[in-house]
Amino acid sequence: MNRAQSSRLSEMPMRVVDSNRTSMVYTTPKRLYCGHRASGAGMPRNSSIGGFGGSEKLKDVRPLHDKAFVQQCVRQLSEFLSENGFLGSVSTKMLQSPSTKEFLKMFEFIYSQLDNTFQLPTSKVEEEVPRLLKDMGYPFAISKSSMYSVGAPHTWPLVLGALIWLIDTVKIYWCMSREELLFSDFSDDMNIDDGQMNIEDGPEYNKMFLDYTVETYGKYLQGADTFEDEDEVHFHKLSKNSLKRIQKMELQADLKKLQSFRSSMEALKSSMEAKALEVTDEQEAAGHQLESLKQEQERLQVVLKNQKFTPADVERINREKNELQQTISSLSKSLEEAEQHMWNEEIAVIKAKEKAELKLTEYHKLARKLKLIPASAENACGHDYEIRANLEIGPSTMVQYKTQVMVRLRDLIGNVEEEASQLTNQKLSVEESIEQVNCNLLDKSNDLKQLRENIRKLDQQVEQDMEEVARDEQKWAEELESLENHRKLLEKNVNIGHDKAVRELKAAQQQYHLVLQETNEERRSVANHLTSAISIAAEHLDMVELNDKVKRALSKATEEDTAELRRLQDMSKAFIAKAQSL
Repeated sequence: MNRAQSSRLSEMPMRVVDSNRTSMVYTTPKRLYCGHRASGAGMPRNSSIGGFGGSEKLKDVRPLHDKAFVQQCVRQLSEFLSENGFLGSVSTKMLQSPSTKEFLKMFEFIYSQLDNTFQLPTSKVEEEVPRLLKDMGYPFAISKSSMYSVGAPHTWPLVLGALIWLIDTVKIYWCMSREELLFSDFSDDMNIDDGQMNIEDGPEYNKMFLDYTVETYGKYLQGADTFEDEDEVHFHKLSKNSLKRIQKMELQADLKKLQSFRSSMEALKSSMEAKALEVTDEQEAAGHQLESLKQEQERLQVVLKNQKFTPADVERINREKNELQQTISSLSKSLEEAEQHMWNEEIAVIKAKEKAELKLTEYHKLARKLKLIPASAENACGHDYEIRANLEIGPSTMVQYKTQVMVRLRDLIGNVEEEASQLTNQKLSVEESIEQVNCNLLDKSNDLKQLRENIRKLDQQVEQDMEEVARDEQKWAEELESLENHRKLLEKNVNIGHDKAVRELKAAQQQYHLVLQETNEERRSVANHLTSAISIAAEHLDMVELNDKVKRALSKATEEDTAELRRLQDMSKAFIAKAQSL
């Protein structure tokens, strides 16, 4: 460290901590709560809301016989079993209609997430499963007979609804366990003031600074003027210490957020329970009125049995009975409408809060993208554009948030527009330069087009010459082919004439041999047939003369064919020589 450097090392710029960092723990309880409300089940409660009017059975408002809802529950069950290490086989086909044995395996696995020592008994499981669900606070009845035919079409949706409720209970149990761990033991030894943490106070920093001072002063006494190595070691220790403290501060900020979220959830839960209690009171009052009407009906029936009535009395009693039944029906309908209205209101409130949180998340995401969050961001200019979520704030606070953010955004938009105007002027000057360059390019392009046109004309002339040469070559090839065909035809005719003459010669020779044989035979009998011998001699002379005529005709035809063939060969050679010279 240089002696001229008299300022404290603590004056270095510190890392700005994002106090609104999103935490997974922040979102998990909300998600589990919403999922729990959507499934229509909850944790066991000691209030009278679980009864809804004493011993009367609750009506399950979940659409358990709707195919789409059942498929959604099947997917949820399959995902839970697969993600948490269920050892049995899990398939969509099996979960459409499981056997009682497969159901008991799934129930035992899910229940063991709450109590890892739990094991189903080997006997009377049809009684044990409904009892466990009832003890846990499941608000709807599961009959013993349904355990014998779990996969039946009329039974499985009800049992599937109970499993989904049990899964939601497990998830809420996990969430509460994580909350107890997070809220249990956080150290409060950090000095936090308006989102900033002072890392320069405390014994650790003092000890590091004292060690650094002693080491550098000792080297200073030995004649050293710079202390780069000691500075680097000290900076490293400071960074490491500040990182630990910053992590503690971030955890503390997350803790505050979680505590705020938990308070808002408890307030929401209290308001929902208050509404539920109001509806329960109305339901109980309607139940009492219904009970009194039933008692009155029983009394009137007793009176009707013990007394004699005229037809007019019977008609009047029947009319009153019908009026009472209509009153009971209307009260029951009003009760159902009140329950449905309460359920719809709860769903609407949850959806509205989810939409608000979604829009707030989108705003923060866009603000971070535009570098407006946090206040130390590039475009924030020291302003805080973040809107902090609080479920208990009123409309006036939201309007105030909106006004503050809108004013700052208008200023930011003005600055951006001014910057955009300057960039537009620069763009215009650049466009003028580009236009001049484009003009020069256009002139060069025209010259290039003229050259290309000349080249194209030359290419066309060459192409025409080549086509003419090709046509001449094709014409010569056709003439050569015609002459070749004529030569082959003549050669074929010569061969045919030669073959014919040979056949005639052979026939004449055969005839000559026959005549000669006959002549020999006739010579043997010349003494007895002189007249016949003279006739045979004359015929023999005729045959010899015919043979000479055939030989002379064949020799003449062969000579003519040979001369014609030689003429064709000479013509072909002359044509080929002419084609090669071209």
